[in-house]
Amino acid sequence: MTVRKPDAVDEIADAWARELPDAPNASIGVITRIWRIAKLLEEDRRATMRRLGMDVTTRNLLSTLRRSGPPYRLSISEIARQAGVTPGAVSQWVSTNEREGMVVRERSDRDGRAVFVALTDDGKRRIDAVVVDLLSHEDELVAGLSGRQVDQLAGLLKKLMSSLEDRER
Repeated sequence: MTVRKPDAVDEIADAWARELPDAPNASIGVITRIWRIAKLLEEDRRATMRRLGMDVTTRNLLSTLRRSGPPYRLSISEIARQAGVTPGAVSQWVSTNEREGMVVRERSDRDGRAVFVALTDDGKRRIDAVVVDLLSHEDELVAGLSGRQVDQLAGLLKKLMSSLEDRER
């Protein structure tokens, strides 16, 4: 077993254990590391998206449509639900990307009042190229872990996220 040298988070946990010995501090090793990792990953993703020439909102919209499968078409409310934003925000994303030729608005065949957003061929090509590059880059970010460790970590994070989401309900 490899003994790891203490890091800044260990120093924080040790300091609180010393200063407030009766306070629980086991969560520091998890929560503070997740918070710091999230910050590093957010900065990295923003830089990567700048390098790829796509903003975060465009990626969110095009990715949501692309993941939906053929015919790559969803309602604004469904895009909002999947992206975790308001329908008003999605409408703004759609307007911007419509001007760029990445998406089009389409009326429902069954109900002319219902509007769907569909990915264009240009939008599909663009998001496919960006996602392949982004996911390849992000695979490199976890390359310090074995495949088994990545799976274990993903499982543990999923369990933690689920328990936190359950608290919200």
